[in-house]
Amino acid sequence: MVLTLNVILFLTLHLLPGMKSSMVNLINNGYDGTVIAINPSVPEDEKLIQDIKEMVTEASTYLFHATKRRVYFRNVSILIPMTWKSKSEYLMPKQEAYDQADVIVANPYLKYGDDPYTLQQGKCGEKGQYIHFTPNFLLTNNLPIYGSGRVFVHEWAHLRWGIFDKYNVDQPFYISRRNTVEATRCSIHITGINVVFKKCQGGSCMTRPCRGDSTRLYEAKCIFIPEKSQTARESIMFMQSLHSVTEFCTEKTHDTEAPNLQNKMCNGRTTWDVIMDSDDFQNISPMTEMNPPTHPTFSLLKSKQQVVCLLFDKSGSMNSQERLFRMNQAAELHLIQIIKKGSLVGMVTFDSVAEIQNHLTKITDDNVYQNLPQEADGGTSICRGLKAGFQAVIHSNQSTSGSEIILLTDGEDNEINLCFEEVKQSGEIIHTIALGPSAAKELETLSDMTGHCFYANKDINGFTNAFSRISSRSGSITQQAIQLESKALTITGGKWINGTVPVDSTIGNTTFFVVTWTIQKPEILLQDPQGKKYKTSDFKEDKLNIRSAYLIPGIAETGTWTYSLLNNHASLQMQMLTVTTRARSPTTLLVIATGQSQNTAHYPNLLIVYAQVSQGFLPVLGINVTAIIETEDGHQVTLELWDNGAGADTVKNDGIYSRYFTDYHGSGRYSLKGHAQARNNMARLSLRQQQNKALYIPGYVENGKIIRNPPRPGVKDDVAKAETDFSRLTSRGPFTVSGAPPTGNHPHVFPPAKITDVEAKFKEDHIQLSTAPGNVLDKGKANCYIIRISKSFLDLREDFDNAALVTTSSLIPKEASSIENFEFKSEPFKIENVTKFYIAVQAINEVNITSEVSNVAQAAKFIPLPEDSVPALGTKISAISLAIFVLVMILSVF
Repeated sequence: MVLTLNVILFLTLHLLPGMKSSMVNLINNGYDGTVIAINPSVPEDEKLIQDIKEMVTEASTYLFHATKRRVYFRNVSILIPMTWKSKSEYLMPKQEAYDQADVIVANPYLKYGDDPYTLQQGKCGEKGQYIHFTPNFLLTNNLPIYGSGRVFVHEWAHLRWGIFDKYNVDQPFYISRRNTVEATRCSIHITGINVVFKKCQGGSCMTRPCRGDSTRLYEAKCIFIPEKSQTARESIMFMQSLHSVTEFCTEKTHDTEAPNLQNKMCNGRTTWDVIMDSDDFQNISPMTEMNPPTHPTFSLLKSKQQVVCLLFDKSGSMNSQERLFRMNQAAELHLIQIIKKGSLVGMVTFDSVAEIQNHLTKITDDNVYQNLPQEADGGTSICRGLKAGFQAVIHSNQSTSGSEIILLTDGEDNEINLCFEEVKQSGEIIHTIALGPSAAKELETLSDMTGHCFYANKDINGFTNAFSRISSRSGSITQQAIQLESKALTITGGKWINGTVPVDSTIGNTTFFVVTWTIQKPEILLQDPQGKKYKTSDFKEDKLNIRSAYLIPGIAETGTWTYSLLNNHASLQMQMLTVTTRARSPTTLLVIATGQSQNTAHYPNLLIVYAQVSQGFLPVLGINVTAIIETEDGHQVTLELWDNGAGADTVKNDGIYSRYFTDYHGSGRYSLKGHAQARNNMARLSLRQQQNKALYIPGYVENGKIIRNPPRPGVKDDVAKAETDFSRLTSRGPFTVSGAPPTGNHPHVFPPAKITDVEAKFKEDHIQLSTAPGNVLDKGKANCYIIRISKSFLDLREDFDNAALVTTSSLIPKEASSIENFEFKSEPFKIENVTKFYIAVQAINEVNITSEVSNVAQAAKFIPLPEDSVPALGTKISAISLAIFVLVMILSVF
């Protein structure tokens, strides 16, 4: 199956050590600041707004009772897209923006996939990125299948508290420790039948009992159909649509052995246990009221045109390392390439005092940046600069609410916090670019409150990368500039540098090839995929900003562009090439790279780098994703990110590429840059349903008959081939590290990564093991393994060290991310009238630091059963003559 890219290709890279910032606050049991944003591509429909209000209102009451009267929704903002008509009841947003919304309403990529889901990148207990509802889901009556407000609470639990689902579509049945066949569910008190649908017409279907086979309990098409009438109250993370289900699972009802993602990710902890450990519930008590004190109040917010004020530091320290000059170079590139035409842009410069250089001016030509600062002198007062920025916006009869300030500074200023409250009240969004190690540490706090923070090192590459990340926040990807190349190299005199830049079929409009240099203009040769050549004379050299030249070749040809730069000067000089572009046409949505906000890390706490790659909302698989982490002194570490479901990566093949970062080089600011690259037609699109979503229920059993729900469109293939190769760059950061030892003085503190995806099965009379853990988390290779086996799940999980030991002397660990095979006999247990074995693994590194115990895998094999003897849920295995012939174990560790 091949999907053409003239529909949409949307690449996002989130490189961050934590999660994105959210405006949600929990005050006196009520959630304030929840933002629900409608994508600009969604057609205007007032009913959509009303349906959102009704869903959240119902969810508030359901949430209140589900949390035992602890929390409810008090204030919710609905962000209306700029593409909709303006109305008097629409207010101006403050810091609310699509790219930081808690809930997005957007079309799915293809004509299926209306199931709500939550994007979760992190581990157990970590907040998610956003909840995704489609307009079709909200406008259609999905109450029988999902429950309106109930499904919102299900997804809120993913987003806010970092818990996971209690079902497993890949392993829908398992043998419990009581030797009974159970559907993977919570709680086991939810009743139902397991059947295969043969033929369906209208709302009725012909079914047959499920058959067993030699490798699994039931055949692949066997599904669990719940009874319509239930008494079980748990769990919201399994089937929240059941009328009786009103609670999260607790110790009384939780089954630690069920093969669901909650058990895997949270080490068998109950959802309620994880929820109660969250920040929300640390200092909160149940309310005395039996119902929420009020219905949620809704604010409808809609932005107008983009308003940006550039706020540039021209204090004396900006003379260091040509920072002022490089700032002007990067600012010009930002104005002509990144900010969309028609935006209003102003400029303020500051040292110990501030001066408005330009009031808001519509971007049409190069008139805005004629007043870029040419001299640097004096002290640093960021607050005075910010206040002047507010005045530049107000003077032009614009509101500070929703306007943006891009603040660039390198100076120490211990008085920034004096204007924090004024910044909050202004509603202005502050993006900061911190230059060098002396930039005030409070800049991160300033941006955490309102926008994003970036770190730029001393060269023009860092400046340009930081500016390139500040783009449209409206959710309309056609408005965003895309960075294809950003390369800075120090070249000896008389030498050439060569390279290539791929331009795929979704982009090419308003493509800028920009060359900058430090001493003398280089010789430039550029060739498009059709062989047309551009020379130095074709590049425009701007008189206002010396030492830079750019070329705009109309709509760039699709294919590989080649470039060569010759250093004409006798001495070393730095030369840089940056390439940005936009969507090829308004109807072709482009490939873009975007990111999230920064965080902090205290050594030796674990730090994870994430990258999400998707086409529309479909995960992109099989590509190369790398992160470049750079310290303040310029030391770089390149980290290959993996989507293998092991180590730092939560789920395999979900388009989220992850890796642990351990190569610390002292404390301070670290910046992040990411590169996603698809070559040789290797990229694939995952068509599987998203993880962390509300479960689709095909029907219910009512009065002994199965009543079907409306069918959901199916997908024939699990993956589709992406039609084009691509390359994208993005920059993130900074994150701040404290307590890290200096370079070359790293003690061994990190263990091998915990193995989270052990699987087990028999192969004749041997158990097979496939694994590859790291020596330091997911890096290098382990020194050896400890494998233990037991007949009891609880004994192995709670007393691993005393379980039977498997001899592994013949198993030599391989490098992390590689696959290795290991088979061993099931001694000391005999393979006879036994139902199952349990297996778990630890890895040990070269300094004898041991990983956590892996997930516990169950291994069993069965005699195929005749149709009329397939067990019902809860039936004892011994009653149906289960016998084990072969046991195979598959374990994957990194």
